[in-house]
Amino acid sequence: MPETPTSVTDRWPPAPEGSTAWLAELCRDDGLTGFKPPGLPDAAWVLHSMYEHEQGPAEVPGAAGDGLGRAEHPGPGWRRLRWSELARRLGDPVATPELPPCYRSFPSFEVERGRPSGICWPTEGSLDRESWNRLVEVLLRHSPQGADTPCLAYYNPLVLGAEDFDNLHVRAGRLGEAKALYDYPEADFGPSNLWAADRSWVVCSDYDLWASKVAGPAPLVEALLGDGELEALRMPPARWN
Repeated sequence: MPETPTSVTDRWPPAPEGSTAWLAELCRDDGLTGFKPPGLPDAAWVLHSMYEHEQGPAEVPGAAGDGLGRAEHPGPGWRRLRWSELARRLGDPVATPELPPCYRSFPSFEVERGRPSGICWPTEGSLDRESWNRLVEVLLRHSPQGADTPCLAYYNPLVLGAEDFDNLHVRAGRLGEAKALYDYPEADFGPSNLWAADRSWVVCSDYDLWASKVAGPAPLVEALLGDGELEALRMPPARWN
């Protein structure tokens, strides 16, 4: 009996050459920061998590992120701060058609003067670990083959510190193994893109944004919007690209 693959790279070997060609055509983009798909036929932002210290200003633990790449819950003393809660507190919108979720969100805080301490802000370019795992669980329920759904994952050159688009940036595997992609050893980020091989849905974590776009069938998007653990936001079709 063959051994069961254990490492991320064993479970997600290199994908066939040209696997991202359809995405490049669909998005009219080179994928430098991630391929940003239009609605397929619907789309929503899944907002990257942020946290607030329960006792006020505090130093953000390094493992929590607060910058670029992977992040996770900061630990004891920190609570999830929902975007909607902070937006109500400040009187700012969560996002607008003109401004996707990014470092310029919550304009009541002046970026030039620095944001207040005591808040662990979302990271750019990658969902936090908890949201990534939850997103995979939602995708499993909305993929006909469930855990056996063939998928591909793309890591853009910026997250790999590379300057080319060689085939090693694309991995192939099963949706049931997708949580492991978060710890892909060649990047400090989750995947830039994850998509079903049948192209029914696509996830994009753009290198410059505080949210990941999910494009796919309307029932999938509705499930994301209604999920109690994720925080998701439907954006107007004009801003899908």
